[in-house]
Amino acid sequence: MTRAMPSCVHGAMLATGPDRKPVRSRSMFSYHLAELPARTSAYAMARPPLASQVPGLLYAEALAYMQLGSPTVSPQRMQLRRFAYFARWQDEDALDRFLESHRLGVALSTGWHVRMEFLRRYGMLACLPDLPVRAGDWDTAEPAVAVTLARLKLPQLPRFLKWGKPVERLVLSHPGTTLALAAMRPPGNFSTFSIWRSIEEMTAMVHGHSDV
Repeated sequence: MTRAMPSCVHGAMLATGPDRKPVRSRSMFSYHLAELPARTSAYAMARPPLASQVPGLLYAEALAYMQLGSPTVSPQRMQLRRFAYFARWQDEDALDRFLESHRLGVALSTGWHVRMEFLRRYGMLACLPDLPVRAGDWDTAEPAVAVTLARLKLPQLPRFLKWGKPVERLVLSHPGTTLALAAMRPPGNFSTFSIWRSIEEMTAMVHGHSDV
């Protein structure tokens, strides 16, 4: 399982690798990517599985893949056939059951996913209010996953898109990332997901200390 950093409303979360000692959180996170029929993705975004319906599910976001740095109005901005799912689970057994027995989980099992332990957050996380600023210790040289979530009101979208585009291009072209992508759900839900060669490179970018 990997360890990570998240965010909701405006923020981010860091996670990092399976060989690390577990952090003090009992829950874990997962991020899934899968190619699904457009109808399946649209239904999952409109009527996502609820925590009350899926044992062990604590929180989830269902989104469509979005190409980082793409024009605001373009087919690349929302790709229904490429589905992203970010979720918080009570434990790994709950995630395994979901992938094996739930309709959406079985569909997601045909794709790729990463399992994450929470390390720290940046900004406020209204959707995950119990997450501390920091959990556990880590080596800044180890790889990490960064997840961001933003939930915006319609009047905030123009400003978000204006200031977000340069950041999208920076993350996409940064030599410290091995994978960088985004996802969205209309009208105002956005997420980014990136895998970094090291926590040091990721945090340098966040604090504006990167040479890129």
